[in-house]
Amino acid sequence: MLCRVCCASVLNQAASWKVGSRQKHTLPDLTYDYGALEPHICAEIMQLHHSKHHATYVNNLNVTEEKYQEALAKGELMEAIKRDFGSFQKMQEKLSAATVAVQGSGWGWLGYDKESGRLRVAACANQDPLQGTTGLIPLLGIDVWEHAYYLQYKNVRPDYVKAIWNVVNWENVSDRLQTAKK
Repeated sequence: MLCRVCCASVLNQAASWKVGSRQKHTLPDLTYDYGALEPHICAEIMQLHHSKHHATYVNNLNVTEEKYQEALAKGELMEAIKRDFGSFQKMQEKLSAATVAVQGSGWGWLGYDKESGRLRVAACANQDPLQGTTGLIPLLGIDVWEHAYYLQYKNVRPDYVKAIWNVVNWENVSDRLQTAKK
């Protein structure tokens, strides 16, 4: 019973979480005071159960989702990402920053430099092609023309770029890397 009572707000929030969501989950506040169930269940138990046990579950969920996202980019692609950027997260941060910084419309890119055999991040304005302007072979492109996100994200490009990581097809990116290396 204690778990069901204490978890009610967590379960309600969990129902609205999207599968694959990359937003950090947070422990929701209870809709009542820790002492509201006394004398049947003391405030100390409620506080401990909510702020320690449930907080641990939420934190572990966030860690698991991060590890899952990294596991999607695996094998040779992941090795190249770690070699060229230090970690998956650093590549993601660098590509996100370059993409958000595009002035007006354009693209953020993860590309392959055939000469050096390295992955690189680049941004192109408007419709400028990645390979034609930088020599990089496109592996992953993030479209930041407003039509790609405006209806849902309005003018909050960083939120769109953060969300786009949830739908990257890493198998396709890996295949593109294999083709680019030939």
